[in-house]
Amino acid sequence: MNRTTDAGKPVDADEHLIRETEKIVVALGRMFPGLCEVVLHDLRDPRHAVRAIENNLSGREIGDPATELGLRRVEDPQYPDVIQNYPNRFPDGRPAKSTSIGIKNADGRYIAALCVNLDVSVLSPVTLALSQLVATGTEHGDQPLETLRDRGTRELREAVEAWSAQRAAAPRSLCRADKQALVRQLHADGWFDQRDAARTIAGLLGVSRATVYNYVR
Repeated sequence: MNRTTDAGKPVDADEHLIRETEKIVVALGRMFPGLCEVVLHDLRDPRHAVRAIENNLSGREIGDPATELGLRRVEDPQYPDVIQNYPNRFPDGRPAKSTSIGIKNADGRYIAALCVNLDVSVLSPVTLALSQLVATGTEHGDQPLETLRDRGTRELREAVEAWSAQRAAAPRSLCRADKQALVRQLHADGWFDQRDAARTIAGLLGVSRATVYNYVR
């Protein structure tokens, strides 16, 4: 069954359904600015699936291809309608919690997917601050139990988030002076001996690698 737009041009039922879903994308994204990315994938054209994106946190653009999950729905109509609260990561390494909702047409075929990606790195400092508030001392006092050179990206991320939590902020929301102080502290603690440390720090703080090196100076 075809429907009609305001301009009087016919629109098929699938297109009408996708256009209506775009309203949900805009509404959800604007309800959680800076925290939750909402993406609508048009699975009728997997190679150019991204139809709408609100509160863009992943750097994707309109017309980008479908994800692996989207392709599974294209290939299998029996694929679950809803995949909820699964762990994910943005391209810069920030952790995310995602939910994907498949949208079927009247024939039972997936034509779209509505995906919600929550940036949980923003919430991590709150959790860390609370854990530090109730933490007790240890028998080892302030003596380090291990060297920094063997630590990986996960430990570096935790160090950045812990430092930010002490200032009740997410790493990306720190002011320039605090970011500079953090980078200098990481450098003094030997984190820059780790491979790709500058790239990891830049991604966490939302700055360029050149800026990170300038902070060190």
